[in-house]
Amino acid sequence: MDRSGLCIGCGACTARSDARATGMRLDHYGQFKPPASHHPRGFAQLCPFSPDAKNEDDIARERFASAKHCDPHIGRFEAAYVGYVRENTFRTDGSSGGMASWTAVELLETNLVDGVAHVVPRSEDSELLFHYRLSRTAEDVRAGAKSRYYPVELSGVIDEMSRCPGRYAVVGIPCFIKALHLLCLQDPVLRERVAFTLGLFCGHMKSTRFVESIAWQLGEKVEAVADVDFRVKDVTRPANWYTARLLLKDGSTRSKDWWHLADGDWGAGFFQNSACNFCDDVVAETADISFGDAWAEPYASDGRGTNVVVVRSPLLRRLVDHARNEGRLELQEVDSAFVVGTQAAGFRQRREGLAFRLSRPRRGVTPKKRVAPQRAGLVPRRMTIYWLRSLVSAQSHRVFRLARILHWPAIYTRWASTMLAFYQGVTYSRGWIGKLVSRICPEMADSGRTSSDDEPGA
Repeated sequence: MDRSGLCIGCGACTARSDARATGMRLDHYGQFKPPASHHPRGFAQLCPFSPDAKNEDDIARERFASAKHCDPHIGRFEAAYVGYVRENTFRTDGSSGGMASWTAVELLETNLVDGVAHVVPRSEDSELLFHYRLSRTAEDVRAGAKSRYYPVELSGVIDEMSRCPGRYAVVGIPCFIKALHLLCLQDPVLRERVAFTLGLFCGHMKSTRFVESIAWQLGEKVEAVADVDFRVKDVTRPANWYTARLLLKDGSTRSKDWWHLADGDWGAGFFQNSACNFCDDVVAETADISFGDAWAEPYASDGRGTNVVVVRSPLLRRLVDHARNEGRLELQEVDSAFVVGTQAAGFRQRREGLAFRLSRPRRGVTPKKRVAPQRAGLVPRRMTIYWLRSLVSAQSHRVFRLARILHWPAIYTRWASTMLAFYQGVTYSRGWIGKLVSRICPEMADSGRTSSDDEPGA
């Protein structure tokens, strides 16, 4: 799967075998990969990108057979909401409306779980900025608030859940949640202990080089970085005006708005894992509950942050509705069309864009997705946009690696700035490139708006 560009680095395969003694390792692009030539028993049915594994529809059909609603974009569900957490500081502490952390804490405090597996900042002895941890107190869970656009892997917490009896909730992006369910099908102990899965809407996964690039552009080395906040919350600005802030080991900070970064347009796909080009799940369709940002007005302009929430577990719907009735949550029920509208750009990339990518020749394992290969009906400009994203995501790893080897950051930053200008010219008709492209291909233009394609997840 790695040679075919389909390994997301979730760690489920190493947790399944003796390879966990070796463990997942970062490759030269800063992405997690299992040991070379590692194929445990049942691997073909375990890897979330394997053509032989159950797809999201199959898993959801078994897990949510009695769901009240079913939508081709967001899957089976009991109810959907838009809003935020009113109690305590969940909303203030989170990147969005605070619902993911609130739900994890609520599961702990109502004794529905004994621990929560989630992503937290690194421990002092770790070289990685973030990692998965099993938290058993509300305070520890809340320490994991905020979005982390950084590679992580599940093998460590899977091993801990397998060794330690209890009921657990796991927070993760769509492919990680899918991998966990596939693993549970093979592992009865884990199946009994994973009580809830909490999904995060996802655009794509970044490599560690994204943080390193931010550091370069702020005049620092990544070795000096102690922590990073990818989305500094500012109530005076729209929620989608992101600012990245680095906390350095000397206690000082450095900040920069994403739109001033050479690789700050999320939709362009800088440092994207190649497997993300073949994902068709935006909203974590196999999770018991999933959370995203409300990228629709008036919510997108509210700097305090607002969630969209899709609930699939009847028990979790009762939990949420009880808190709504008590005034602890400010949530309005919405339909599937509203949820899809808030993630419209992501669905274009994962449906229309995926169909185009599947239609192109490629080496290695052929992905089997719920989207059929198709390019008929796509205008040339839209096909160019999808081709550019694949190009940027692949070449950004290579150019950055060259810049690292030569200790010459400008090699990457100048390349990235050039590619960004070209991408935004084609996609949003910006600058002289946009004018030229609009003359050649006038059939589609996005009027220079800020990119919302593949917005980051919750």
